[in-house]
Amino acid sequence: MPNLSMLSALDIVKAFDKIGFEYKSKTKRHFILYRAISGRILSIPNHDPVRRGTLRSLIRLAGLTVEAFLDLSV
Repeated sequence: MPNLSMLSALDIVKAFDKIGFEYKSKTKRHFILYRAISGRILSIPNHDPVRRGTLRSLIRLAGLTVEAFLDLSV
């Protein structure tokens, strides 16, 4: 299993943007992303860095594998 590095919330938003998630809004503590094709909504905490477990959960909710996400975040 590949290792996830600690990423900032903005880096995660940029990676998910590459696969079609659109920035919808920002609350005080979260970025809200929406993907029209699948109807999925992601709520990314505005922490620097985002914890690895939280990132793994977001990757799973987006329908990706860790390997596919790592290819996006490079």
